[in-house]
Amino acid sequence: MLINRSLRTSRHDEMIDITREITAIVSKEGVQSGLAVIYCPHTTAGITIQENADPDVKHDVLMRLDEVYPWEHPKYRHAEGNTASHLKAITTGTSQTVIIDQGRLLLGRWQGIYFCEFDGPRSREYYIKLIKE
Repeated sequence: MLINRSLRTSRHDEMIDITREITAIVSKEGVQSGLAVIYCPHTTAGITIQENADPDVKHDVLMRLDEVYPWEHPKYRHAEGNTASHLKAITTGTSQTVIIDQGRLLLGRWQGIYFCEFDGPRSREYYIKLIKE
């Protein structure tokens, strides 16, 4: 089954923890064993799995991505002026696959699933594909 979710981002660069929403969907749909594929259909946003215990991790990741991919660069040619956001999205990737076992997402103790915005604020969407075993 395929589930579509929308969200509104509030900042230029941000990481939004969507773990609880995906956990609730897995529970509601009664998937005991299988896979959850979380997919972002945007070229300036991504999906990643990262630590969700310390909010400073999000800060540090976004700070370092800004250092590696500065918003302005004299050699950028993309007319929209958001080349950095495309590069950040390439780095995080467009999807993550999480194993579902005994009705639970098989994430590590400190892991969370994040929607990563790199060109906000915007209205965005993402998809969750549940594959039952």
